[in-house]
Amino acid sequence: MEFDRVDRARVMVVGCGALGNEVLKNLVLSGVRKFILVDMDVVEAGNLTRSVMYRAEDVGRRKVDAAADWITSFRQGIEVTTIFGDVAHDVGINHVRSVDVVVGCVDSRWARYCINRLAFRAGKAWVDGGIAGMMGTCRVFRWNENCYACSLGTDEMSELRRRMPCSGVIRRSIEAGHAPTSAVAASVIGAVQAQETLKIICGETDMCGRMFSYDGESLKAAFVDFEAWDDGCPAHEKWEPVADYRINRQMTVAEVIERLNGGFELRDDCFVDYIVSRKDDTKYEVMCPGRMVERAFETDCRLAGELLSGYYQHEYRTIDGCFPYVSLTLAQLGIPDNDLLCTTDGQYVLIN
Repeated sequence: MEFDRVDRARVMVVGCGALGNEVLKNLVLSGVRKFILVDMDVVEAGNLTRSVMYRAEDVGRRKVDAAADWITSFRQGIEVTTIFGDVAHDVGINHVRSVDVVVGCVDSRWARYCINRLAFRAGKAWVDGGIAGMMGTCRVFRWNENCYACSLGTDEMSELRRRMPCSGVIRRSIEAGHAPTSAVAASVIGAVQAQETLKIICGETDMCGRMFSYDGESLKAAFVDFEAWDDGCPAHEKWEPVADYRINRQMTVAEVIERLNGGFELRDDCFVDYIVSRKDDTKYEVMCPGRMVERAFETDCRLAGELLSGYYQHEYRTIDGCFPYVSLTLAQLGIPDNDLLCTTDGQYVLIN
């Protein structure tokens, strides 16, 4: 292993549960000193028996913060950036461009799909791990070789948006009287993920297109060929080259359009100004990104007892001179820090 490369490397770890804990522990022990941690959950009591980094006093804290504290106290010279949010919408592509490899330690197909999309847009390889009970798998995906989205069947694609966070899995499993994951399985798969991450950093991985499978119940491990690449897959687009127009999230839409001399697209979400009742065409203003409409609906006292399915939303995906709310900032449109804008004329523009 080339220790200079490892010492200089930066790794993004998405998911700071049992698997993420094991990956981080092993990478820190191996000499990696720069990390970006991504997670949207807080530490719960059920995490304590499966996650090496968390203590009772961490219950209620953000996982990214508790994990960052653990690794920085474990070894001096560790640099950590934390992103408390959803990998689908809160991770700017430029964060991904700044790392050598992305490690996915998540528990849903949708989260994996989003990691795959981000990694490919940034031109980075990523290492996927998954555990269930005493079993686990590890795979490597890299642009133009192996794609997570291409590996999904029709039924799996239709279920992509059925996201259940780790905390929900844990609660349901505890209520059923059994542990949702094995700490040993997390240790095994986390170790394999960390090893493959180090190999990618050093340019040595041979796991792309193969799946490592571990069965703790029968104590068996195997490799399975698992390569998938469909040239027509929409998840393959690389966002490059990148232009710098000195744009930031606090700039208004009007300022951005003037600087770009044109508009831009909201590629992964939309902006919703109002929803309309299917029953009587009554309008209710929401003024938020599409992903936040459900929350806005649930907290509006005028809509108590109503179902969101009884309404349709009025949305914008292209932001240009016809957009009526040009005083809104990029942050208010839901664009994350360190992201890239896709302009209407096909450029990719850095958000500083």
